[in-house]
Amino acid sequence: MAEGTSEASQPESQVTAIGLQIKTEGGMKYRRVGKSGLTVSEMGIGCFSFGDFVDLKAAEAVVHYALGQGINYFDTSDSYGIGVSEEKLGAALVGRRDKAVIATKFSNRMAHGPNDIGTSRLHIMRACEASLRRLKTDYIDLYQVHWPDRLTPIEETLRALDDLVRTGKVRYLGVANFFEWEICEAQWTAEKYNLQKFISAQDHYSLLYRDIEKRMEPFCVKYGIGMNSYFPLAGGLLTGMYRRDAAATPGTRAAASPNYAAWNSKRNWDVQENLKAFAEQRGWTLPQMSLAWLLSRPAMSTIIAGADKPEHIEQNIKTLEVRFTSDDLIEIDRLTLVDEDRSVAPVYRKLRPEKVHEFGPMQVARNKNRN
Repeated sequence: MAEGTSEASQPESQVTAIGLQIKTEGGMKYRRVGKSGLTVSEMGIGCFSFGDFVDLKAAEAVVHYALGQGINYFDTSDSYGIGVSEEKLGAALVGRRDKAVIATKFSNRMAHGPNDIGTSRLHIMRACEASLRRLKTDYIDLYQVHWPDRLTPIEETLRALDDLVRTGKVRYLGVANFFEWEICEAQWTAEKYNLQKFISAQDHYSLLYRDIEKRMEPFCVKYGIGMNSYFPLAGGLLTGMYRRDAAATPGTRAAASPNYAAWNSKRNWDVQENLKAFAEQRGWTLPQMSLAWLLSRPAMSTIIAGADKPEHIEQNIKTLEVRFTSDDLIEIDRLTLVDEDRSVAPVYRKLRPEKVHEFGPMQVARNKNRN
């Protein structure tokens, strides 16, 4: 994150000449998203599990605990559980909406019709209205294109999104899974036609997959676009809960998700084991160090960490206590920048090459059809 964009936590609320300062809970800190005025917690909550893995009561427990710890950023998508994640998040935020920054996404297939996917004006308008209903709100804080639609002109997409901002249904715009040249094209188009620009870019990024540093990260730093990462713990491999050549524990998310198996390679286990030993030597857990390292990156706004229960959040928040020396960062580079695969992220290589996130919704849809 660029210098000056991180908000230091305040021990308590203080009255100043111009009003109240930030009051934080649990030592939470905040950052601006890129060059925008949107301020988010350094630790965010990924709500993918709300679609398939946790019930409403568990989702409410996660959301309420997160808010109590000063976390305000909640990332979801209309395609997580075919709308179920948004529904649970919306229900959990009833009476608390003003405390949260809701970041949802669209463009994945939501039904079988020809216009039930993509970034056309028709689908964008339908998708936004449906998300607003499910989230029980009249505005979305950050509306993100989940995957690029290379068949729809970017000008059409941007004009539709600009209309949503101007009518007050959306506050800010972002993208996910775009190449840097696609964001550049979008920003140039927005500049040319005086349309709202994207303020954020969400992408897959972790200590086990650093390809993003080659082109995307420098681009975001240069043009003031806030990054937020998903799979920050590499599909579970960086949690430290699992062992080489051992099957994931039945009942865990790793056992149910295809993403975990996609990381199962000798190179990744070699790096993971070295990182785990390095973290333990310094009194850190592997996931705390992994998340803290992401927050040390220059364009990072927030970390999207999934949580099935409040205890997961409690552990993740300890990430904010980790402090790296320059020697620590050099050693982490030495341990991770080895035998790199700088082609396609493992989850895309092992599963569908384009849209791995459709796997979950497809499974849900098939299960519904069977019932």
